[in-house]
Amino acid sequence: MNKTQVRAKKSTVKWIVIILVLAVAVIAGAQAAFKLVNSSAGSQTEAINTYVAKKDDLIVTVTESGSLKAQNTIELKSEVEGRATIVSIVPAGTYITKEDVENGRILVELDSSRLEEDLATRQVDIAGSEASYADANEGYNIQLKQNESDITAAELAVKFALMDLKKQLGGDLAERFISNIAGQSVADYNIAALLDDPKLGGAASQKLGELDDQIKYNESQVAQAELKLEGTQKLYDANYVADLELIGDKLSMQRLQIQQAQGSIAMELFRLYDFPKETEKLLSDYYEAIRELERTEARARSTKAQAWAKLQSAEASLKLRKDRLEKLKQQVKACVMRAPAPGMVIYGSGGGDMYRRMRRGPIDEGEEVYEGQTIISLPDTAEMVVVVGVHESSIIRVNPGQRAEIVVDAFLDKKFTGQVIKVAQLPDEQRGWLSPDLKIYNIEVAIEGSYDFLKPGMSARVEVLVEHLRDTLLVPVQAVVNRADSKVCYLFTPQGPQLKEVQAGAFNDAFIQITAGLNSGDQVMLNPPRIIESGKKLEPKAISKSFEAQDSLQQPQIAQRAQQPQQQQRQQPDLSQMELTDEMINRIMQMMAQSNPEKHKELEKLRAEDLEKFKAELGKEMQNQMRRFRQGQAGQGQAGQGGRENRERGAGRERERNDSSN
Repeated sequence: MNKTQVRAKKSTVKWIVIILVLAVAVIAGAQAAFKLVNSSAGSQTEAINTYVAKKDDLIVTVTESGSLKAQNTIELKSEVEGRATIVSIVPAGTYITKEDVENGRILVELDSSRLEEDLATRQVDIAGSEASYADANEGYNIQLKQNESDITAAELAVKFALMDLKKQLGGDLAERFISNIAGQSVADYNIAALLDDPKLGGAASQKLGELDDQIKYNESQVAQAELKLEGTQKLYDANYVADLELIGDKLSMQRLQIQQAQGSIAMELFRLYDFPKETEKLLSDYYEAIRELERTEARARSTKAQAWAKLQSAEASLKLRKDRLEKLKQQVKACVMRAPAPGMVIYGSGGGDMYRRMRRGPIDEGEEVYEGQTIISLPDTAEMVVVVGVHESSIIRVNPGQRAEIVVDAFLDKKFTGQVIKVAQLPDEQRGWLSPDLKIYNIEVAIEGSYDFLKPGMSARVEVLVEHLRDTLLVPVQAVVNRADSKVCYLFTPQGPQLKEVQAGAFNDAFIQITAGLNSGDQVMLNPPRIIESGKKLEPKAISKSFEAQDSLQQPQIAQRAQQPQQQQRQQPDLSQMELTDEMINRIMQMMAQSNPEKHKELEKLRAEDLEKFKAELGKEMQNQMRRFRQGQAGQGQAGQGGRENRERGAGRERERNDSSN
């Protein structure tokens, strides 16, 4: 064995000695407390290890450890998008007074140089956006006026087209004509028949009259020419006129006949062609004017919508840039954090899981912080609470409003009172992530009164008063056992142990309430006989016979053997749940730094991040060291004890065969 191994072995021995000293201290305290409870609860016959059932008060409590925090805490979080560098920050532990709040004391200042550069650029963008918005607004107003003018012109065109049609046919006939032709083709309508309508008026009526008058005039001229020609012919026959005059009258007659024929043809052309053509053209112009009005209105709606969309886009762009500019101003303003309320400055841990806190780094000048990260917490120490983790087996008994007593590790000579104000509905996720099978629910206990010396993060132990039963029948918890799905006690009688089925109620670490099955004054055994159950309900006679066989073999050692399970439990304390003082922790960590440097480094890191988890992990490590030490001791004594144990087992089997034969 070299020197290094010798030193490691000595360090391990020192480490085990520390654990044993702590374990002995815990065991001694537990034994003293148990004796004190037993002495105050009732009389006990130690020789035969029995207890006389009696009525007394039963106090049921749930006791757990936790840490202090302020009930009301103001958190200063980074509101700067992305990352920001801390330029200055007040030292941790600084107490902010009301005067500091009134004077606007700066607690944190973040680097705002990049934001101020962006602010100047945003202001230039705002000017361009305002010009675009003004142009779009004017364009929209111009378009509205243009649309109004276009629609007015189109409406006048419709009006004038209707007036032309009425001028052609007359007002009444034009209205009736438009009404009759609605919904059918113009080609299917006999427009020429309108000339024979008695309500015909307007230009068509005038033209028709003129043509008719011309025809009548031509007819009269022809008739007059015929009479004159007849007279001239008679005079010519009588040789009163010359040939030339007769020829002249004939030519005049022919000319008038031609004019008469032309008038008839003009009337026919007007009726068949000119009138229908002009009327249909005027009707078509009227309908086209109506359609043009509809198109003009549609174009007006479209251009108005386009101008409005352009205006809205310019307005939205301007608003967006203004919002960004205002947000940027708020970002610059958020770089300076002033004191919002009195309290003690506590640096934020970064939030989230352990990996995220490690990645974000500590809170210090020159370090970067992320958006939403808590930089400083200002707890109001006037109202403090204790955050305690309660195991799932006990959480159902804890409810808001229950009274509690609190002992702070830093002030063990003081006791504080309080009450439960909050019980978590779901287990703690962080503890569940580290130990999936461990379900711990957090509760908050408010401390009554205000104490300046209480600081957030201090360790405390809370005892919650779950129930206080008065004048109820009690026995020690070890006197009640489960037999065949029932709870039973064993009465100590002169004839031997007697099995009694009981009904149990509330209980604490020492006593349990008996609601039925026992009477005050009954003497119960604290160490019931060990019986192998077969799944059937046990009969009292069988229980008595089994106990007599066991008692006949081990009567001289009954008290010692009855106390052995309790002693074994006390000799094997759960060091992971043991309360450790700061002095004890420092000693243990010093020894661990020599014996197991890697574990020491891991625990120191956990100690800086979460004190409660550190204590629990340290207790587990102590438990493992204790277990390995016991295994080593057992291995050394196994060879010497093997022969004696074999002899005792053989003698025991021989006595069992003799008892069964009897």
